Amino acid sequence: MPATSPLHSLDDLFAWAKSHPGDLTVATNGVGTTPHLVMDELFARRNLAYVHVPYKGTAEQMIAVSNGQVMVGVNSNGFAPFVDGGKLRLLVTFGEQRTKRWPQVPTLKELGLGIVATSPYGLAGPRGMSQPVVQVLHDAFKAAVFDPLHVAELAKYDQQIAYLGPEEYARNMRETFAAERLAVERLGLARGP
Repeated sequence: MPATSPLHSLDDLFAWAKSHPGDLTVATNGVGTTPHLVMDELFARRNLAYVHVPYKGTAEQMIAVSNGQVMVGVNSNGFAPFVDGGKLRLLVTFGEQRTKRWPQVPTLKELGLGIVATSPYGLAGPRGMSQPVVQVLHDAFKAAVFDPLHVAELAKYDQQIAYLGPEEYARNMRETFAAERLAVERLGLARGP
């Protein structure tokens, strides 16, 4: 949210939304994105209304939030230059732990909201791919992921590696799909058969 906003915490945001039903404008980087689904879950739990303002890209979204065209923005780390430059105030992060970059900012998890939301990246192949091929690809990509140059590049964007092996990643994606499917259906975004 803009650094000049009188709201200084997530509780302040919820209280404002409660006292101004349907007036809170929340920008995300698109309909059905992780930021959109997380915000919708947080507001749905409290039966609070808000106006969703989806943007196509992070840059125009952050400019709109910093200029006060919308009250709140939810995004991945595209907001970093705006927070570091003093134009935006970061209220909460969605990761498992507080970030090294902004250690003063709490996570949703530590606020007792039970949400850890990331936008994982992974590689997939056709069902039935032979185990030897899976293993060769896995080993090559795992080496690349943990390469010190890659780790250093991720650090520039306040990102950390959250490695999962093939079976763990498949299980995690199935669980994530099931949870996000409920949110997509609640929002009326599901397409019919």
